[in-house]
Amino acid sequence: MTVDTGDSRTFDTIWDAVAKDASEAASLKKRAELMRFLIEHIRSMGWTQTEAAAQLGVKQPHISELMHGKIGRFGLGGLVTMIDRLGMDITIKVHKPRRPAASSRKVA
Repeated sequence: MTVDTGDSRTFDTIWDAVAKDASEAASLKKRAELMRFLIEHIRSMGWTQTEAAAQLGVKQPHISELMHGKIGRFGLGGLVTMIDRLGMDITIKVHKPRRPAASSRKVA
């Protein structure tokens, strides 16, 4: 998928278009994946926001922000904690980059 901004710039993903750099884009993408998982799980369980909050150990307004996709309100750690409270495991894989990072520096 290519995102065309209309001003001759194109990006591989929407996250690349809105992030200030590749690291932020990667974080946004991973947070969105975890948020999507949580939203789908809450819906599949038929939980109200209050019930979801009790299950995930957060307050109801935080679940409202989740359900409305307010990605800036969630860090990776908090999302991982909520998934852990469901009794689920997360697997994290680290891969070598497909292309060198734009800001890579050698450390002496």
